[in-house]
Amino acid sequence: MERQSSDIEVLVAPSLVGGEWIEEGTWQDRIGPYLRTVVSKALVPKTETIYRALSYAKVSASVVRRMTPARRAAILEKAAELANARRDEIAKILALELGKPLKDSRGEMIRVADTFAICADEARRMGGEVLGAEGWERGRSTTAFTYRAPVGVVLTITPFNAPANLLAHKLGASFAAGNTTIVKTPPQAPAVSNAIVSLLLDSGMPFEAVQILHGGAEVGSLLSGASEIAAISFTGSAKAGEQVARTAGPKRLVLELGGNAATIVCDDANLELAAENCARTGFSNSGQSCISVQRIYVHDSIFEPFVELLTSKVQKLKIGDPMDETTDVGAMVDEQAAERICLWAEEARQMGASITTGGTRDGATVKPTVIAGPPKNSKVIAEEAFGALVAAVPFTTFEDVLVECNESNYGLQAGIFTNDLSKVFLAWRELEVGGLVVNGSSNYRLDHAPFGGVKDSGIGRESPRWMIEDYTYIKTMMLRGVSLWGDNS
Repeated sequence: MERQSSDIEVLVAPSLVGGEWIEEGTWQDRIGPYLRTVVSKALVPKTETIYRALSYAKVSASVVRRMTPARRAAILEKAAELANARRDEIAKILALELGKPLKDSRGEMIRVADTFAICADEARRMGGEVLGAEGWERGRSTTAFTYRAPVGVVLTITPFNAPANLLAHKLGASFAAGNTTIVKTPPQAPAVSNAIVSLLLDSGMPFEAVQILHGGAEVGSLLSGASEIAAISFTGSAKAGEQVARTAGPKRLVLELGGNAATIVCDDANLELAAENCARTGFSNSGQSCISVQRIYVHDSIFEPFVELLTSKVQKLKIGDPMDETTDVGAMVDEQAAERICLWAEEARQMGASITTGGTRDGATVKPTVIAGPPKNSKVIAEEAFGALVAAVPFTTFEDVLVECNESNYGLQAGIFTNDLSKVFLAWRELEVGGLVVNGSSNYRLDHAPFGGVKDSGIGRESPRWMIEDYTYIKTMMLRGVSLWGDNS
């Protein structure tokens, strides 16, 4: 399954600190999961380099804060144009570093362009309000105003599964709000991260607005605990997010920590639509998405035909080279992750479930796996798979399946297939999730809509408008002796 890799040029990802690209120091190789060879290398910063970045950010905050919203918006709009122009170029880097098929990688770059455009729009909306101070006797002859002020220095810690678009969200919204940002990249996607930052710099973003540091948890931990950092946006596992929160202390936090997404298929559902949608969205990016389809609860009256239909559609997905335009499923992030999925599938089988397709791997490439009837205590139901696996479980009553969905420690997003509006609104009210997709699977997101969860899925909401609320604070000014109404009686 390996491609010839002798003609692969290793991509170099230096650090960006204090307006300079740093290339001297220790380099860390990234092995492409499909090619199984080094595809990029990143500079791991020294401790003194990290401190230098923090000092520069502290000084630079005032420079970015004084930029007008119009100027920030113009830069972000240019970035949206460049994201479209460089779509194929950066999509290929995604495919090399992560094994993500080109069709998915291009889709991510389309979203990057949309995200920057949305951030530009939100920058133009920055403002405040006039408060009704004189509605109360003690507020007589007082006029009060508010506006949203940037917090100063923002730290963004991005994951490997959607490194381009999630960086666009975090960095784009931070800049739109008027902050300077330190980007801590995922070790699996350093070159992609650098490409997005370079795109912004080429669009006119000043060096004072962004720095980029590579490395693992130790770099993220040092940055998270730094007093210079005012806000942190982190996407990753619940365990890692808990550590970030503990290290950060009393800082503004946006934590998107994953999920174990449920999709409900009711007895009145369009089976063809539900099966096709679950097959496609359950295995895009090899299931490595926090809202990827994992648990599919199917009414027992249609369970067997649904599983048969789902299995047939999954078996038609093309597995292979992520650089092939027709590939549907590429590699997972590494062989360890792929092996875990196969072990979980085998555990479910030993506990009484059936594997209707898949359950094997070639290196980091997992054959898309469908498991029918696993018990509640199996890992494929109880834990976050984050891989090329879906599990189908029958249910009898709608009320009971809502309870079963909520038994998860996660609560990010859910899907439901039904034409019964009473069930839709009952699910919307009762499911402990941040979002519900109707007649679609859990794996659907609009970049301008609020996105986030409850329970172990994190705190806060992502998407530019809502992220800006966490990247700013409300400043109030009261003018004594000034009345909008002109009546001092």
